[in-house]
Amino acid sequence: MWDQAGYRIRCEWGPGGLKALAPVCDVVVIVDVLSFTTAVDIATAGGAMVFPFPLKGATAEEYAASLGARLASAERGGGFSLSPASLRGLPAESRLVLPSPNGAALACAADHPVVLAGCFRNAAATARAANRLGTSVALIPAGETWPDGSLRPCLEDLAGAGAIVAALAGTRSPEARLAVAAFEACRERLREYLKTCSSGQELIGRGFGEDVDLAAALDASHHTARLAGGAFVRIGDGG
Repeated sequence: MWDQAGYRIRCEWGPGGLKALAPVCDVVVIVDVLSFTTAVDIATAGGAMVFPFPLKGATAEEYAASLGARLASAERGGGFSLSPASLRGLPAESRLVLPSPNGAALACAADHPVVLAGCFRNAAATARAANRLGTSVALIPAGETWPDGSLRPCLEDLAGAGAIVAALAGTRSPEARLAVAAFEACRERLREYLKTCSSGQELIGRGFGEDVDLAAALDASHHTARLAGGAFVRIGDGG
């Protein structure tokens, strides 16, 4: 009932959407614009490997140590962290464990052979790779969480999914068409929408307006990132 059967391009929110759509689609695209998948795009652009992890603290430290990897700072303003701006100086070939409760958690839960990290920056490149890697694609906007832990659907992830759907070949489910409509509604003023939506306002209020600017750079990247061996790595259009 929930798998949007009959359509090649499908879209559904969060962990439930991943569970419903991943088993019936060739490609899974996780979208967490502010900020996990934007951070992955920035980091992998320079050749780094990003290992997603759903938790912070001692467990994440142990995981990073087991990989011989660097653990991202738990504080967005300290060193390499979930802040995309902080990752522009990440050395090439770095191995970074990047915890995140939304996008990274979804990536860790995605038991699927083809998982891509999509955002506005790599929307067209992600679509090109997905088109070559399969015929059916599941867009999974991560969403944010309310204080009680429940899913908060958010503008940036719905529109980010729509930016990728808009460049994909194939029939679109009503949910995927709605994502495109959200993208088209804010495309001409994308930076303004991201800065004034709830998630953008939160980041700006905390002093991370540059992260919002980076996230709004539509198709600034000409690569995408694929999950392989537990890490997101940069790939070309062919996958």
